[in-house]
Amino acid sequence: MGQIRQDTMNRETGFHSSDTLVVVDRSRQRRRLLIVGALAVVALLVIGFAVLGGRGQKAAPGDAAASSAGQIPTVTVVVPGRSQVGRVITASGPLAAKRDQPIGIAGQGGRVIRVLVDAGQWVHAGQVLAVVDRSVQTQQADQQAAQIEAAKAQAELAQSDYDRALALQSRGFISKADIDAKKAARDAAYAQVKVNEAQLGATRAQMNQLNVLAPASGLILARNVEVGQIVSPGSTALFRMAEGGQMEMQAQLAQQDLAFVHVGMPAQVTPVGSSTSFTGTVWQVAPVIDPQSRLGSVRIAIPYAPAIKPGGFASVRITAGETAAPLLPQSAVLSDDKGNYVYVVNGNNQVERRDITIGNVSDAGVTIATGLTGDEAVVLSAGPFLNPGQKVNPRREAAPR
Repeated sequence: MGQIRQDTMNRETGFHSSDTLVVVDRSRQRRRLLIVGALAVVALLVIGFAVLGGRGQKAAPGDAAASSAGQIPTVTVVVPGRSQVGRVITASGPLAAKRDQPIGIAGQGGRVIRVLVDAGQWVHAGQVLAVVDRSVQTQQADQQAAQIEAAKAQAELAQSDYDRALALQSRGFISKADIDAKKAARDAAYAQVKVNEAQLGATRAQMNQLNVLAPASGLILARNVEVGQIVSPGSTALFRMAEGGQMEMQAQLAQQDLAFVHVGMPAQVTPVGSSTSFTGTVWQVAPVIDPQSRLGSVRIAIPYAPAIKPGGFASVRITAGETAAPLLPQSAVLSDDKGNYVYVVNGNNQVERRDITIGNVSDAGVTIATGLTGDEAVVLSAGPFLNPGQKVNPRREAAPR
């Protein structure tokens, strides 16, 4: 037992030259080694960061300049100048029939017994559109026809009396006065026949007027009559018709635009809601300007098409010669709920919004009617990514021609 205790003491203790006994706890020694190792790693990391930080401080000025330059975008700009382009005048206005003809009753009127056409149908000149009851006029015509026959009989009898009187005059039985009386009676009888014939003709003409006829060939736009309706010359129009089916657009132009428009100019009319344009011709330019609105009316004739509906609305583009105006690529023109606009770069290299009015749009580009003089540096294609007041680095590109 004494030997075993001695061996145990030898494992758990150590002796030094000072003869001082030191007891060692190995678990605490292990923790101490771990802490020392961790402190060494931290020290190495601190030294590494210090070295890298020193290098970063030396490169900071160049990096800051590069970072600053990267925050200012480079945009392509174009100075459009002014090009000779076709002058296109745009406007809007209502659609209507070129000749909107109201059709009413020409006779005395009465009760409508038949309506033969409806809105949207094509008719020819003289075609019966509606029929008014003529039973009373028919009876009058029959009565007058009978009166004609009676008058003819009286005229024949008067002619016979006159012929017999002439035969007796040669024998001296009839005086000259009697002959003259017989002749006057005969002439009056024949005149009465003509009167009765004229009355019958008038009645038949009135009967014909009870047919509502188309005054010309065209398209029925509206039907305002039904069977059983009582009509008279004072009634509103029973039908409305577009003569020949011709339509028109009535555009209102500003005074300065009206000066460039004349009869015969071509125009492209596009109804609202349609992607199809119809070629028309200016057929009338108003000789006066409205003193209140300062606008003048221009009427553009359009051939018939189902998409052209009177009462609708349309836009028009009138080609009116040439003018000098800025010409931009379509990519430079932007649009929002406030209208069309472009971005220009001012002398401080800052972006500015410029509202514009578009003239003609073609393969060559977009003609700017108002808003630009042509000397501005217009952003070519980066507009959707810019904001007013933003600094940019402009790079100029040649203008389209």
